[in-house]
Amino acid sequence: MDLNAFCAKLDEALDVPPGTVRPDQALDQLEGWDSVAVLAFIAMADTEYGVSVPAKDIPECRTINDLANLILRQKA
Repeated sequence: MDLNAFCAKLDEALDVPPGTVRPDQALDQLEGWDSVAVLAFIAMADTEYGVSVPAKDIPECRTINDLANLILRQKA
């Protein structure tokens, strides 16, 4: 997975300015990361990557990179 493309898609899904989301960014430092953002991420994973991400797995994620890895695990 191209992390830069993933971040750009997440920028769109979260409706934040381009370049806001970075792979090493902590989710608790991402402005607007809330329950609505989680739903947007789940929807993006489904539409863009064709995977169903279990909501119960998201709290384990600490960074944007962790979210990308969650998608990769679902694709495996």
